[in-house]
Amino acid sequence: MPREFLGVGWRFPIRVNGAGSLAFTQGEDYVKEAIWIVLGTAKGERPMQPAFGCGIHEYVFAPNNATTRGSIAHHVREALSHWEPRIDVLDVRVEEGTEANLILVRVDYRVRSNNSFHNLVYPFYLHEGSEA
Repeated sequence: MPREFLGVGWRFPIRVNGAGSLAFTQGEDYVKEAIWIVLGTAKGERPMQPAFGCGIHEYVFAPNNATTRGSIAHHVREALSHWEPRIDVLDVRVEEGTEANLILVRVDYRVRSNNSFHNLVYPFYLHEGSEA
């Protein structure tokens, strides 16, 4: 049963469905895509809403150490608590990835309206390419 009370919106990234119109998403998938949009948007990136987004993009080219990972966890929790009112952020863990320049942001959250628990892993690269 779809959870329409969580909202309906364009799929992210925007795509066309088989009928040639815009593809839509709803329910928990819509909330998950909204979280990805918040985390993937740098503050100041949207001219009409410059405060929207997450401060993790300030850490591009930062060293992959405990201080950086702790700061990123703080920014993620702050951004999701502010910009996604449909969820409660339960835990944010930032871990080293399999590459020297990759960190994995693990977010555990609860959808407030139906009390369902979810998690996602957001990959964030501190440096482009494979060199640290």
